[in-house]
Amino acid sequence: MPRPKTEFETLYPYQLYEPEEVLDDELMYTVPEIARLLQGLDPATELDAETEDQVVTWTIPWLMAHADELVINDPEGDEPGYFGIQSESRPADEIPDGADE
Repeated sequence: MPRPKTEFETLYPYQLYEPEEVLDDELMYTVPEIARLLQGLDPATELDAETEDQVVTWTIPWLMAHADELVINDPEGDEPGYFGIQSESRPADEIPDGADE
């Protein structure tokens, strides 16, 4: 439910990290790993389910805001997708015709 701004003692500007500030350009990460990195945590940090759900939820808009700067692998089976920074050392491949069918 929306709340009046007057109910909050402090309001900060909304800032997004740039991918280069968070991700190693030679590595690929799952969404939960990126969520941890955006919180200043090690990607292997264990979180309780509720906290993990919350930080993953906050991460989705960040991924969308930086979609043009990121690449994703082609997940196999039930494997998660891995995201990384586009780089000259490993540029994105062309998506084959009919891949979305």
